[in-house]
Amino acid sequence: MILLLTDVPVDLDRDPARLRAIEELRDPGYAAARPGVVQQVMEWLGQRISDLLDALSGVPGGPLGLLLVIGLVIVLAVVVRLQVGKVGRTARSAGEVFTGRRQTADEYRRAAEEAAARGQFADAVRERFRALVRGLEERALLDVRSGRTADEAVAEAGKLLPDLAADLTAAARLFDDVHYGGRPGTEAGYQALTDLDERVRRTRPVLASA
Repeated sequence: MILLLTDVPVDLDRDPARLRAIEELRDPGYAAARPGVVQQVMEWLGQRISDLLDALSGVPGGPLGLLLVIGLVIVLAVVVRLQVGKVGRTARSAGEVFTGRRQTADEYRRAAEEAAARGQFADAVRERFRALVRGLEERALLDVRSGRTADEAVAEAGKLLPDLAADLTAAARLFDDVHYGGRPGTEAGYQALTDLDERVRRTRPVLASA
């Protein structure tokens, strides 16, 4: 009996333990709980901290080095947070409304309707907002200009259609969130854009007084 007990390993070496962890994580049940990009970045930073702590633990002056490392990590964490927060959204909002081949407003509307019929509401939102902006250009309410952003388009249009200015701003935010922010499109968002596009088409502009 004593000989049998001594044959049982009490501790796992690091490499076998790592292999067992990898095999466990291959379980399909973990796929649904896979962390997002931000969480992965933070976990990567945490691992680097752990590695640095291990490296500095036996070095004279280690505590001071640890403080410097912690300060650096805090700065990196703030930068990452800003990139995925307000600053990230500002950068995404700088994207252009139109890409690829030039199309008419009606072509964009048809593409939006087809995407909505397939249940692809992110594409439907993108195409309907483009139809709205192209329609304003075709009515000469906006000048035809490449590189215009969603925010620029609705800011200019809102001056001529003041009753719809708030809704136009909301539409630009929806477009940016879906197209550049990666948020899923919804049927409600698409229907709101469709309704706004129709109201824009029926609304007469308010000309600035001399």
